[in-house]
Amino acid sequence: MAQSQPAEVDVVVVGAGFAGLYLLHRLRNAGLTARCFEAGGDVGGTWYWNRYPGARCDVESMQYSYSFSPELEQEWKWSELFASQPEILRYARHVADRFDLRQEIQFDTRVTEATFNEATGRWTVRTDQGDVVSAGFCVMATGCLSAGRLPEIPGIEDFKGASYHTGEWPHSGVDFTGKRVAVIGTGSSAIQAIPEIAKQAATVVVLQRTPNYSIPARNGPMTPDYEASWKTDYQDRRETARHTRSGTIYDFGSVSAMEVSDEAREQEYWSRWKKGGANFMSAFNDIALNEQSNHTMAEFVRARIKEMVRDERVADILTPRDYPIGTKRICIDSNYFDTFNLPHVKLVDIKANPIEAIVAAGVKTRDELFEVDAIVYATGFDAMTGALSRIAVTGRGGEALTDKWQSGPRTLLGIMTAGFPNMFMVTGPGSPSVLSNMMVSIEQHVDWITDCLTFLRSNGLMTIEPEQNAEDEWVGHVNEVAHRTLYPRATSWYMGANVVGKPRVFLPYIGGVGNYRQRCAEIAQAGYAGFRSDRALERAARASAA
Repeated sequence: MAQSQPAEVDVVVVGAGFAGLYLLHRLRNAGLTARCFEAGGDVGGTWYWNRYPGARCDVESMQYSYSFSPELEQEWKWSELFASQPEILRYARHVADRFDLRQEIQFDTRVTEATFNEATGRWTVRTDQGDVVSAGFCVMATGCLSAGRLPEIPGIEDFKGASYHTGEWPHSGVDFTGKRVAVIGTGSSAIQAIPEIAKQAATVVVLQRTPNYSIPARNGPMTPDYEASWKTDYQDRRETARHTRSGTIYDFGSVSAMEVSDEAREQEYWSRWKKGGANFMSAFNDIALNEQSNHTMAEFVRARIKEMVRDERVADILTPRDYPIGTKRICIDSNYFDTFNLPHVKLVDIKANPIEAIVAAGVKTRDELFEVDAIVYATGFDAMTGALSRIAVTGRGGEALTDKWQSGPRTLLGIMTAGFPNMFMVTGPGSPSVLSNMMVSIEQHVDWITDCLTFLRSNGLMTIEPEQNAEDEWVGHVNEVAHRTLYPRATSWYMGANVVGKPRVFLPYIGGVGNYRQRCAEIAQAGYAGFRSDRALERAARASAA
């Protein structure tokens, strides 16, 4: 951080994860002054906080990386096919240093308020460290999965042992050697953490509400040949990825699962299962649309769980049946199901035997008290809207963002929301975000936002915000597209279903990264159609008359 920080800047950036870092780089190159506030002690965002055992990206390393610098992508060497948290954090730190981005970042500082001043057309941003900054624009690079949440279980504060949340893991690490450990939750974080915790702990009790589909990662060292295969035509591959459904280059199936024979379909599933990774989900083109096709894939995975887990009762509890495969975030694992064959690992079905309370000694279910030394809450996040709702954001007429979004988030493109001029969101609700390779979506949003700011400056425009009818149309489109799929059939965090009282709406845009990117480009090329702007001179005249 620079020793002296300005009280007035062109742009305040909230968050120094991958979105915030790239945004600072783009703003500097555009000649705009910026100041960034980061709650953590360093860059990295998600990868700064999520240090739980086994934390790893589920997108291949060669694709989960920046594309804006050909020199960076050629120089950086990944050690594994799927990079671990420590390596991804090293990468974020390297980027911050290589492009000299830290000078605009203030760490260990949480933004508490952001208020739009209608008279000046500027934002006033306040922090928990007493900072008060005036900015023409405010960009929320707060992350989709950054607001960790504890479950609604009474007595959490009564436990006498050590408690941890996977999203806020101690930076010094945790030694579970010889400990009795309870893990609450079996989502993506838990599926990565449980095998690693089981390697140390004396006993592990896993308390599961909903079983998850998980595909083996088949992770391994990054081979020179595989690395070279990407680096020889990186730019062409990157451009291809930007126009796929997910922002990743997979072997996308081109036919329905019901258009091939049973034997051919089974062979395709086996081929992808042996290869590993989320590419499995792209075997056919209608898995997210056709219930019959989805059922064939789900049955294949259920059969694999039954093969891997020796105890039939445990395998049955671990087998998902109540929702279509892929409608909750698909998990990618290393030896998750095999871990339940270990004699010191116990699985508890808390639908059949619900948790009643956390007590001093451990976890009390209806039928049993599990005395433990440590509890790991792998209970996820208030996704996509949680980080924003923790900031007191106030727009036109003193309207609070939480009030506007009380029935669910409303945005245009997931980038802006009407009534909150000059406030942008990176990968906000209503954009592909969590359904995509986040690095691709982050770069696309940052580029769009920076280009928009340049457009405003070049045309003497002071403010921009969505027109209400354009926002309404986009919200309707997001919901219409979601309900053409099987996704709303699951009570998932995509629907806000993991947070008590949160509106049940489908949060990301499921229409595909390529389609979404084209729509964003068309809007920009049409002079930001669907957005309205004020000229600086017109605003000054109105303010003077008032």
